[in-house]
Order: sequence, then structure tokens, then C-alpha cells
Amino acid sequence: MDTIASLFSFITWPVSWVIVQFHKLYGAIFGDDTGWAWGLSIVSLVVLIRICLIPLFVKQIKSTRNMQVLQPKMKAIQERYKSDKQRQSEEMMKLYKETGTNPLSSCLPILAQSPFFFALYHVLSAIASGKTIGVIDQPLLDSARKAHIFGAPLAAKFMDSASDVSALGASLLDVRVVTAVMIVMMSASQFFTQRQLMTKNVDLTVKTPYMQQQKMLMYIFPVIFAVMGINFPVGVLVYWLTTNVWTMGQQMYVINQNPTPGSKAQDQYLGRLLKSVTAHGEVRGRTKRNTVKRIVSKGPDRNDIERKFITGLAKLGLVAQEDGTVIKSDTALAEAEGGAAQRRQQPKRQTKAQRQTGAAQQTGAKDTDSIESGSKTSLQKPDTSQDDKPKPAGKPASGSSRQAKSGQRKGPQRPKHPSKK
Repeated sequence: MDTIASLFSFITWPVSWVIVQFHKLYGAIFGDDTGWAWGLSIVSLVVLIRICLIPLFVKQIKSTRNMQVLQPKMKAIQERYKSDKQRQSEEMMKLYKETGTNPLSSCLPILAQSPFFFALYHVLSAIASGKTIGVIDQPLLDSARKAHIFGAPLAAKFMDSASDVSALGASLLDVRVVTAVMIVMMSASQFFTQRQLMTKNVDLTVKTPYMQQQKMLMYIFPVIFAVMGINFPVGVLVYWLTTNVWTMGQQMYVINQNPTPGSKAQDQYLGRLLKSVTAHGEVRGRTKRNTVKRIVSKGPDRNDIERKFITGLAKLGLVAQEDGTVIKSDTALAEAEGGAAQRRQQPKRQTKAQRQTGAAQQTGAKDTDSIESGSKTSLQKPDTSQDDKPKPAGKPASGSSRQAKSGQRKGPQRPKHPSKK
């Protein structure tokens, strides 16, 4: 770790200068040698860096969403050109170019933050060794070595020996308890951040290997941070814990205000938006209007959640416009009510048991009716009409089908030709 940190020694001077400036501010409030002054200086450094990285964070969000959308197409390209790796790479690059997606954009915030992280580690290691670094001169070095956070010096580590900890004016038990608690909090915040992303802000209609990879990272990253954390000084743990909490809060805000289409977060967001429109009769806020505008522009390509939102507006007698506003429309209300009435008129689907019971009842009723009709027929005396009485012989009734001989045509017979008599 010291070797890696030395590679970023060129940035230790600006990092140490920023820490010293914040230390002057907090030292005037809490005292120069207190852990609050030095700890809050590190926290302020994190906040300053993360504010500068917000544009990269926005690019990361867009790139991650584009990658989720492109996963089915990427999988199709891999299947189509699985025997030609060069053609597969060319098609992938072509797809990225057409959609304006950069796979490395999702790593930009971490890559941009890494030099500051290792520079801070280099500064704290120098403080632990009693060496001046950057703008931290000897008086500031002595002040930093006296600073303790809940009894643990800023430069102490979990794996330090008792003699090293004693040289910093602390006990080994205090250092290990404080560092262990901070490592657990750091890993837990990382896990919650990744879990929040997987459970709320992922398009559930798209099942791709990307989701499985993210699910694996949800468990792998906290373990990595826990293993690496035992070699971090307390000051670096403060830095990393602060940046994890910032990431968690920043991601929570993005999920609530700009969720991924088709995700659980979008369903909750559009539900809140529909309640707001119901209460005020209009779309309030530029961000909300942009959301409605995007939904309208999709047209028939809307997902089920967006269609439900448009239907909810129609039930209120409102129609979304292309500029993101809504207007009243009696036609939309009538169509929504007509569709609801038609759905209500449709018979309810029966279960298999109900269908079998109904069929058995109908069969039993038919059998009962046939038995009753048969009994009535047998008790009644058959009526004998005059047509059924026996007729005298030699006078067969013409047209009688019962007396027609085999091979002869039924009905009145034509007289034979005189030549055939």
C-alpha cells in the first residue's frame, strides 16, 4: 500500500494544503490538537472532492443505464459472432458508438477519486512515522499526532503493535475497537448502497448477466473493504466511511428523483407524481415536467408502469402534453370509464375446482330431468289418432313411406308407358 501511495506523491501537497486550511477553521472552534478539528478536516476534504465529482457521477448514472438497456443486444452480438472475436469486438464498438455509451464511464468517479485517496494515505503514513510532508510542518505534525478520535490516533491501524500504538499515546484496545467499528460501518454502507441499487433501481423486465454480476459485487465489495480496512489508518477509515455515506445519500436522491425506467423506484416515483397532480391539478416542478415529457415522447414504447400513469391521469380527466403539462379532457375521462366498465362486465375467471363442481352439478341436473321426463311418458296413455288406425287392404295410401318397397321412389308413382305394360 505504501508503494502505491508513493506513486501519487505528486498530489500530496494539494491534499495536505486543503486539510490544513480546514484545520485552521475547525481548530478555532474545537481546538488545534483535538480529534474533532482534524477529523472534520478530513470529512470536509471528502465533501469537497465529491462535489467536484458530481458531473462524473451523472455520466456514471447515464452510462450504467445505457449498459442495462444494451445488454440484450450485446448478448445477441456475442451469440452471433461467438466464433469470431474480432468481429464481435467491432460490432460491440459500433453499438457503443451508435448509442453514445462508454463502458468506462461507470468507473470514472472511482478512478478520479483514487489519487486523492492514496495521497491522503501517504500523508497519514508520514504523520504516523513522524515525518513532515507537503505543507504539514513540524508544529502541525505534533498537533496531528496528538489528535485522537474516540481514543484512537489518526495514524493508528488495526494491525499495529502495542508499541506502535503506545508511541502515539493510545492503548491497543481503544485502537482496535474504534477501527473495527469503523470497518463494519464502512462495509455495511457499501453493501446497503449496492443493495439499494439492485432492489429498487434496476429494470426488472430485462434479465441479463449484468444483473447477476451486480448481485455478486453486492457481496464481494463489502468483504474486500473489510479485508483492506485492517491496514488503513483511522484517518483513511474516516475518509472512506464519509465517501461511502455520501455515495449512499447521493444515490438515494437520484433513485427518488430520476429512477431507472421499468424499475420499482419508477413505480413509486410515478405514484407520488400522480398523487401530486391529483392534489394540485397540475405538474409542479421542472424535473417532474421533464419526466412527463419523456413519457409522452415514448408513445407506444412506454413500459407498463408508464402506461399505468397515463391511465391514472385519464381517470382524473387529464391528458399529458408534449411540454410536460396536463390539461383537462372529457374524452379521456369517458374512455377511461368505458374501459373500466368493459373490464367490470367480463366474467370472473373460475378456478379448476369451481369449474369441475359446476360441471358435475349441470350433469346431475340433466340426469334428473331425463328421469322425470321418462317416468311421465311411461305413465301417460298414448293417444291413437285416426291416421294411426289400420287401413283396409288393397288401398294403400299413396305417398306412405312405410309401404314403399325397396328400390321404389317414395311418393306418388308415375304411370308406366303403354309400351312397357
